[in-house]
Amino acid sequence: MASDALSLTNVHAFYGDSHILHGVSFSLRPGGVLALLGRNGAGKTTCISTVVGFLTPREGEIKLFGESIAGLSPERISRLGIGLVPQGRRIFPSLTVRENLIVAGQRENKSEKPWNIERIYSMFPRLQERHTQLAGTLSGGEQQMLAIGRALMGNPRVLLLDEPSEGLAPLIVAEVGRTIKRLKEEGQSIVLVEQNRQLALEVADQAVILNTGRCVFAGEASELNEDLIAQNLGVFRAH
Repeated sequence: MASDALSLTNVHAFYGDSHILHGVSFSLRPGGVLALLGRNGAGKTTCISTVVGFLTPREGEIKLFGESIAGLSPERISRLGIGLVPQGRRIFPSLTVRENLIVAGQRENKSEKPWNIERIYSMFPRLQERHTQLAGTLSGGEQQMLAIGRALMGNPRVLLLDEPSEGLAPLIVAEVGRTIKRLKEEGQSIVLVEQNRQLALEVADQAVILNTGRCVFAGEASELNEDLIAQNLGVFRAH
């Protein structure tokens, strides 16, 4: 039986004395998109920080394709194949588009189609058009595409997207959704943290809802019902 792309089992995480994650468990299928949902303060960012090694779990197990990564350094976890597109994008504003991508190409990849600059440009033609432009002068949508491209340059086995639609106009949000669908079609395993639940549930086949650091739902996205969503995420408002 193939290993899950990413699995968390009974993960407890703390900030100082504050107990933030309470026994969180879920798993991502290889090539799937898992939407990690919850209100502000529910523990989503803490969950991502724990997976990438910014925070060490006090208890529990985190595995990447069957290999334990809990407690490893962020650099080691990145080399093993976890890619992060952080909230707020955090590109290098004083470097050009191309330089941002070159800096990120770190992990060797033995797959048939490794990510390189040419492949990034084919997915994001606007980045090719602006390859000599300073990243800090790009629009918000272009910066988000660059942040995704930069993460892909590390050839991640699992890509974590933390609030990729934040602050973007609806037309650009739709473009982000199309990008995620294209990556899914290419077999990329993705965890999507997203306040825009309409976007999240359009692209995800699995879903997890966190509420005050506890997993209140983990399963197929199609199994989410309106009562569960309203109770844990609030009344739906289309973006």
